[in-house]
Amino acid sequence: MRTFRTVLAALICAIVSLFTMQAQNKYVGTKMCGMCHKSDKQGKQLDIWQKSKHAEAYKTLTTAKAAEFAKARGLKKPATESPECLECHTFGKTVDASLFEKGFDIKEGVQCESCHGPGSQYKNMTVMKDKAKSAAAGLLVYKDNVEIEKFCRSCHNEKSPAYKEFKFEEMWGKIKHAVPKV
Repeated sequence: MRTFRTVLAALICAIVSLFTMQAQNKYVGTKMCGMCHKSDKQGKQLDIWQKSKHAEAYKTLTTAKAAEFAKARGLKKPATESPECLECHTFGKTVDASLFEKGFDIKEGVQCESCHGPGSQYKNMTVMKDKAKSAAAGLLVYKDNVEIEKFCRSCHNEKSPAYKEFKFEEMWGKIKHAVPKV
């Protein structure tokens, strides 16, 4: 019985620690992530993102076309302020501002942490070099393309007012950014 209580207490402490750590995880922004993810060794992941439509996602909301679109859809606010738009073009205004570190900028669109989760707890090089440690610190790791596609479709779906057919394999080919195997 004593062993059971000890194990149960340890399990409860572990769960509480995990939730506490997740609650403290903050968004650091692409400048922080990009420092380590721009080299050949890392597959030039920052370059891939910078050349993608994800990097331009917020900027599209600042165009005259987006203003017309928002008005035609009866949105009460401009596209740059409408939760219906910001939800997928950035998450900066749909997340509590206290969760952003100084370097985070919503105008960078759909960025690293949009898909990989807030990085303050896993940004450390020692943590990032260990896949299990980085996942335990909050890095969202997808086990396969099925999980990746499911996540992508949380924005690329028919609920989007500007939805266009989403061809996952084609689109994933444009944004895929694996670390090259050595």
